[in-house]
Amino acid sequence: MQKRILCGLFACVLLLGGCSSNTNVHKKEPEKQKDTENNSEVNKTYEFTGVIKDLTSNSIMVKNQDEEKRFDREQMKMEGTDTLLLDEEVSITYRKEKEHLIALQCVVKKVAKQQEEKTEKEVAIDKIIASMSIEEKVGQIFFVRCPDMYSIEDVNTYHLGGYILFDRDFKDQNYQDVVAKLTAYQKEAKVPLLIGVDEEGGTVNRVSTYFREVPFWSPQDLYQEGGMPLIISDTKEKAELLKGMGINVNLAPVADVSTHTEDFIYARSFGKNAQETANYVKTVVHTMKKNHIGSCLKHFPGYGNNVDTHTGIAIDKRSMETFENSDFIPFSAGIQAGADSVLVSHNIVKCMDAKHPASLSAKVHRILREQLKFQGVIMSDDLAMDAITQYSDDASVAVSAVKAGNDLLICSNYRVQLPAVLEAVKKKEIQEEQIDASLRRILKWKYDLGLLS
Repeated sequence: MQKRILCGLFACVLLLGGCSSNTNVHKKEPEKQKDTENNSEVNKTYEFTGVIKDLTSNSIMVKNQDEEKRFDREQMKMEGTDTLLLDEEVSITYRKEKEHLIALQCVVKKVAKQQEEKTEKEVAIDKIIASMSIEEKVGQIFFVRCPDMYSIEDVNTYHLGGYILFDRDFKDQNYQDVVAKLTAYQKEAKVPLLIGVDEEGGTVNRVSTYFREVPFWSPQDLYQEGGMPLIISDTKEKAELLKGMGINVNLAPVADVSTHTEDFIYARSFGKNAQETANYVKTVVHTMKKNHIGSCLKHFPGYGNNVDTHTGIAIDKRSMETFENSDFIPFSAGIQAGADSVLVSHNIVKCMDAKHPASLSAKVHRILREQLKFQGVIMSDDLAMDAITQYSDDASVAVSAVKAGNDLLICSNYRVQLPAVLEAVKKKEIQEEQIDASLRRILKWKYDLGLLS
């Protein structure tokens, strides 16, 4: 009798255990199905076909008749080519990951215009690029402070894109000495140099302090004295003085909107609201272009009332709406007037990128390319300024500046920074096609200035 009872109890335990196990399996089944659905959504892919309009080391922008999309390209495999070029028609296979589009594969559908369809300028630029080593390509993106020593030798040692001149390059020299020196630089260069100065007028004059009876006036003083006609004649005179010496780029006009006298940038600005500043910028850019001197809009995305980044980091807490309704307006006007280049400041603009100075921010460069539709040369502000030297070391900051989307790097310590960028390209940390895209913009500018024709 006891055995029967024990056997019965044992059977019940087995039965209950089996029921419990089956119940758990049924409970987990829907969860497993849910995971499958999530994986399916994550792995879902899409296709987008269009023409390449921008390339950086970590992104590619493709545009068709209806829209444009920017894709993260770090996982992207290329089919049919090892190198991508602007204006090639491609098909991108991608997946969505939150707000990002992740490119998985890129197939070249139609190569860029054939040689016979290209303009004389494009053919000339293609020939130069095809003849260049990677060392020569990387050197071209450096627009550097002219050194005290080995300035002629370094032109070819580092294959430099250009020299920027400061007060020390003109002090205690006569006009003929400067002309001879700049002519020697150009004679040494395999690819002609951009030679630039900051000749804004007013508080920032590198040349006219030494080679003009009265240094150029500030934009505010000029406008107060003679309105836009005096602004135009002054811009022409600047161009004539600089070109006569062998200088082909004036890092002007200042496009910052500032109406408060206490602002750091006020004395260098036009000193009026966004629309009036836009009219000034448009007028100056148009006049510079007409007189064959290179222009540069600065300091994108707009200085506002921030502190001097020569002496430390400035954090801009203004809203995106403020930039769109004010600061961007003069830059847009200058771009539409044909500005050759835009200089990006070192301000940390929180509404655009709270972690990086604008000059090192891919997000800020993307706004300039996509929202303001700028297709010319983007350059960093001077990487020797305190706002940047406090942020990172010389070598890594140059690599970061290229990754962010700068075509030209303004710097002093190029003997350290240039090899660092070259090494990053060789290790494919920076893609060579990004260097090629920047190089193409730089060479186009040089061609337009008459340096290559």
